[in-house]
Amino acid sequence: MKLAILSCGPRSYSTRRLREAAKERGYEVRVLNTLKFAIDLQRGVPDLYYRQKPLSDYDAVLPRIGASITYYGTAVVRQFQEMDVFCANTAHGILNSRDKLRSLQILSRHHIGIPRTTFVRDKKDVLPAIERVGGAPVIIKLIEGTQGIGVLLAESVKAAESIVELLQSQKQNVLIQKFVAESKGRDIRAFVVGDRVVAAMRRVAQGQEFRSNVHRGGVAEAVELPESFRETAVRAAQIMGLRVAGVDMLESRSGPQIMEVNSSPGLEGIEYCTQLDVAGAVIEYIAAQVDFPEIDIRQRLTVSKGYGVSEIYIPEGSDFVGLTIKDTGLWEQDINVLTLYRGAKVIPNPKVDRVLEAGDKLLCYGRMESMRRMVPAKARRRRRPKVRTLESGPAE
Repeated sequence: MKLAILSCGPRSYSTRRLREAAKERGYEVRVLNTLKFAIDLQRGVPDLYYRQKPLSDYDAVLPRIGASITYYGTAVVRQFQEMDVFCANTAHGILNSRDKLRSLQILSRHHIGIPRTTFVRDKKDVLPAIERVGGAPVIIKLIEGTQGIGVLLAESVKAAESIVELLQSQKQNVLIQKFVAESKGRDIRAFVVGDRVVAAMRRVAQGQEFRSNVHRGGVAEAVELPESFRETAVRAAQIMGLRVAGVDMLESRSGPQIMEVNSSPGLEGIEYCTQLDVAGAVIEYIAAQVDFPEIDIRQRLTVSKGYGVSEIYIPEGSDFVGLTIKDTGLWEQDINVLTLYRGAKVIPNPKVDRVLEAGDKLLCYGRMESMRRMVPAKARRRRRPKVRTLESGPAE
């Protein structure tokens, strides 16, 4: 495997460890400065130049895109995708995770636990918004910020109102978020690679600091996560469209609540406190994907007219409840089940002998007419956008 690591910091701990892990496993690896690429576009031939020379062939790309170069960095990643190079994280996934409001909107839609959050622009809406999230104290966050920068705790409603007004006067977009008192000063970072959590740590703030980020002086300790936290972390990363991610969660009374999904998680803190080879896990995952790539649904769509991707919901009372996937007869109707969503669980490529339950949701690929017939007439009119063709693109 020939691997490119996109990074503007070749001497940073994370980049060095990923490069070392690849070399230790016998792979060819280069660290390429993201800002040194030129993107060439012409009909049918997407191409990249690096330092004024045509880029050689690579099997895979591992993006380490800093927040300050998100636009250009994701453009470079997108070009690699158009050139059919495997990207550990896609441009779409990176963009989803960088915008805190967008990421919370996506997670909320998929029933992932998040702190109650509101986003307002009008000064008159600030006080009602604070009340809706439970009143002071509240957390105020800049929509774009990393390592705890742009995260403030307002102890009173008046303080919150003043902070929001000040930030908005500086043309900053801010979120107002419920303060989860029981997790004050600590959170969980789960490092997700593919469909599993490879390492996890609890970060604890020191002194009067409420932010637990290691960059803010927080102390990290290894932790064995309960199943609910592991499932939530993996599902959140997958929903964002990320294969490699750091998922930050609060330990609330109601269970895990996602604060942020990071597309370029640092390795130093988590490797130091867990003594695990996280970099090695990332490299091994990428190598496995290059050797045994996943089915590219979009590629099948380009040669299969009349086929698409759709979600099929199984309500209480459905004839499918209690049947195995095989017994539903979906295969005979030219419908393949790609993923089963059950509560917080994400089950890719479910076995045909798995018994379906009320509330299950199936992500399917198949003949669109067959899938449309499975949706009741009223629901079909209401949910028509759920059936996606190549033109409308895959689900987020």
